[in-house]
Amino acid sequence: QVQLVESGGGLVQTGGSLIVSCAASGRTFNLYSMAWFRQAPGKEREFAGGINYSGERTYYSDSVKGRFTISRDNTKKTVSLQMNSLKPEDTAVYYCAASGRAMVPSTDEAYDYWGQGTQVTVSS
Repeated sequence: QVQLVESGGGLVQTGGSLIVSCAASGRTFNLYSMAWFRQAPGKEREFAGGINYSGERTYYSDSVKGRFTISRDNTKKTVSLQMNSLKPEDTAVYYCAASGRAMVPSTDEAYDYWGQGTQVTVSS
C-alpha cells in the first residue's frame, strides 16, 4: 500500500517556474515507477512525465519535454516535477501516481495509486 500526497501547486505567470512534490508513505516506494499526470478542465488526464524505480530513466510527453524535469529521492520517499517556461496550456490539476510495473507506463490505467492532485495555474 502506498499513499501519495502532492504539494507545491499555485499560480504563476507565463514563463515562470514552479515545482510540485509528492510525498509517499509505505516501505516499498523504491520498487515503484512514479509519474506525474495532469488534467486540464474539460480534457482527459494525460501523462506528463515518469521515472523508473531507481531514478535512472525518465520519460516525458512531447508537450513538456525540455521544460519539465522529474526526479525522485528514494531515501526521502519523494518525487518532484520541476516545471520551467510555463505556458497557460500547462494549467491543470497535477497528479502523482505509482505503478508496480518496472517499465514506466504512460497510461493512467497502469497506475495503482494516486494522490489527490494539486492545482497549477499559469496566467497569461
